[in-house]
Amino acid sequence: MAQISKLRAEQREADQKYEELSKVALILGIDYKVSKISGNYVQQPLQSKKESTRSPEKSGAKTSTSYNKEPTKSAKSSTKNSNAGGGKDAGTENSEEAQQTASKRPSNSTPPPTQLNKIKYSGGPQIVKKERRQSSSRFNLSRNRELQKLPAIKDAPPVDREELFVQKLRQCCVLFDFVTDPLSDLKYKEVKRAGLNEMVEYITHNRDVVTESIYPEAVIMFSVNLFRTLPPSSNPTGAEFDPEEDEPTLEAAWPHLQLVYEFFLRFLESPDFQPNIAKKYIDQKFVMSLLELFDSEDPRERDFLKTILHRIYGKFLGLRAYIRRQINNIFYRFIYETEHHNGIAELLEILGSIINGFALPLKEEHKMFLIRVLLPLHKVKSLSVYHPQLAYCVVQFLEKDSSLTEPVIMGLLKFWPKTHSPKEVMFLNELEEILDVIEPSEFVKVMEPLFRQLAKCVSSPHFQVAERALYYWNNEYIMSLISDNAAKILPIMFPALYKNSKSHWNKTIHGLIYNALKLFMEMNQKLFDDCTQQYKAEKQKEKYKLKEREEMWHKIEALAKQNPQSTKIQLRPGLAQEEYMMYNEGGMPLYSMETETPTVEDIQLLKKTVESEATQGLKEIKKEKVLMRRKSELPQDVYTIKALEAHKRAEEYLTANQEAL
Repeated sequence: MAQISKLRAEQREADQKYEELSKVALILGIDYKVSKISGNYVQQPLQSKKESTRSPEKSGAKTSTSYNKEPTKSAKSSTKNSNAGGGKDAGTENSEEAQQTASKRPSNSTPPPTQLNKIKYSGGPQIVKKERRQSSSRFNLSRNRELQKLPAIKDAPPVDREELFVQKLRQCCVLFDFVTDPLSDLKYKEVKRAGLNEMVEYITHNRDVVTESIYPEAVIMFSVNLFRTLPPSSNPTGAEFDPEEDEPTLEAAWPHLQLVYEFFLRFLESPDFQPNIAKKYIDQKFVMSLLELFDSEDPRERDFLKTILHRIYGKFLGLRAYIRRQINNIFYRFIYETEHHNGIAELLEILGSIINGFALPLKEEHKMFLIRVLLPLHKVKSLSVYHPQLAYCVVQFLEKDSSLTEPVIMGLLKFWPKTHSPKEVMFLNELEEILDVIEPSEFVKVMEPLFRQLAKCVSSPHFQVAERALYYWNNEYIMSLISDNAAKILPIMFPALYKNSKSHWNKTIHGLIYNALKLFMEMNQKLFDDCTQQYKAEKQKEKYKLKEREEMWHKIEALAKQNPQSTKIQLRPGLAQEEYMMYNEGGMPLYSMETETPTVEDIQLLKKTVESEATQGLKEIKKEKVLMRRKSELPQDVYTIKALEAHKRAEEYLTANQEAL
C-alpha cells in the first residue's frame, strides 16, 4: 500500500509539472511541446504550429497604397503601363519612339519588401551562438499585476459589451517582466494574453464595436505597451557593424507585443474606424513615438510598425507632411551623424508607396528630398541593407519627372565607390534600372560621364564588377540608346574593351568583352575601324612620349657621369634594384606587351577572335547568374532563425480593404 501511495504521489507531482511547463511554453511563445514519457519530460520540436487564436481572412497579394494619385496620368506613364508586357501600341508599331518605349522594362508598382531573414548558405552544421542576450527593453512594470479574468465579451449582454471591452483594454495596460524573471506571474500573463487574443477576434468579426469611447482606451493601451525606451544595440557600431552577418536581438516580450500590434492594426482597418474622431488621440506626439520604435532590433516589430505607419499616413491627411518631415530627420541623422539605424529599409519601403502616388508636377519639396536625402543615402557603409528599397524610390522619381535624370545620375557618379566592389555592383544594378526608364533626350546629357565610369568598371580587376558592367550589352533598350549615340560612346569604351580583351585575368570577362566588341562592329563597322586606328595612334603617341622622356633621362645621366663622384653611384637615381632591371644595357626601357602599340596583325587577330569567342561567350551570358558576395559561414542562432521564419507579415493579418486605401 505504501508503494502504491508513493507512485500515486509521484504521478500527481509529474502531472502538475507537466501542466506548469505547458503553460510556460504557451505564455512565452516557446516553439516546443512537452511529452510525458514514463515520468520523464522531453523537449521535442513541433512539425507545424498554427495558432488557433489567429484566423483572419488572408489577402493573396500585398497591399501597397499610392497617395495623392491623380486620375489622369501623362501620356508617358500610360504608354509605359500599356507596354508592361513588352508589347507595342497598335497605332505606333512602326514608330521608333514606340519601339524604344516597348523595349523598356516595366517598373514594379510596389516597393520591394524588406527581408526578415538573411541569405542562407548551404554547407556546414548550424552552431548555436553562446551568451546571446535577449532584449532588455525598459518597460515600466506595473506594481499591481494580479489580473482577474473577466467574462468573455461575446457571452455578455449586448448592453454590457462596450463597458466590458473598455475594462479589458484597461486590464491589458498592465506590464509584465519577460527579461529578468520570465517565469514570474505566469497566471496573470496568460490572462492578459487571452484578453488580447479575444479582443483581436472581437474587433475582427463584429461590426459597430469601435464606438467613440473605445478610441482613447485603444490608443492608451497601445501607447502603454509599445512606447518604451529601446535597449542599446547589442551589435557593434561603427566599422565593426555588419548588418548582413550580425544577428538581430529579438524582443523577449513579443508574445504580448505581437497581439497588441495585431489589435491596433485591426482597429485601424475596422470598417467602423473614423479618422475624424481618432485624430484627437493619434496626433503628432503619437506619430513621433511610433517613429522612434523603428530603431528596434526585432525585424518582426519593424514589420508591424511599417504597416501601421502606412495606414496612418493613408487615413490622416493632416499628418502626412509631418510624417514626411520626421522621416527626413531620421535620414539626416543616419547619413550625417550615426550611420546606424535599424529601420531605414522599412521607412524607404513606406516612402516608395508614397512617391508612387505623388501628383504631377512634382513639388519642389519632393525634388529636394530626392537630391538631399535619397542620393546621399548611397554613401553609407550599410547600403546593402536597404538598397533595393532605395533604388525603387529613385526610379519612381524618374518615372514621375524625367528632367531629374541628369542630377540623379551625376549624383550617383559623385558617390560612386572607389574601393568597395560589392557596393559598386549595387550601383551598377541601380544604374541599369535607371537606364531602363530613361528618356533618349535625357540620355544624351549624361552619356559621356556615364560611359567613362562604365569603362572604369569594365577595367576593374574585380571580376563581378566587370561582369556586371558588361551585362549592360545584353539589355535591348540600352543597346538601342548606344546605337543612336555610337559616335560618342564607342571612342570612350573601345580602349577599355581592347585592353582588357587581352589583359584581364578572368576568362569569363574575355567572352563578355568579345560580345560587346562584336555588337559594336555590327553596329557601325566604319566607326569601329576608325576607333581602332585612333587607339593605335594614341598608343604610338604614348610610346613616343615615353621614349622622349627616357632619352632625356639618358642625356641627364650622361652629363652626370662627367662628375668624378658618379662612379660611386651605379643605379639610376630613384630606382630600386627591381625597377633598374626593367632597363636594357643602353638605358632604354623594356616595354611590356600592355603598353605596346597594336600592330595590323593584332587588329586582324582581334576581329577573328571577336567572331569566334563572342558566340561562345553569349551562351554563358544567357545563363541567369545571381551576383552576390558570399558571406562567411558564421555561427547562427537557431532560436532567432526559427522565430523569424515563424513570423507572419502584418499584411497577412489584414483583408484587402480597398475603401481604406
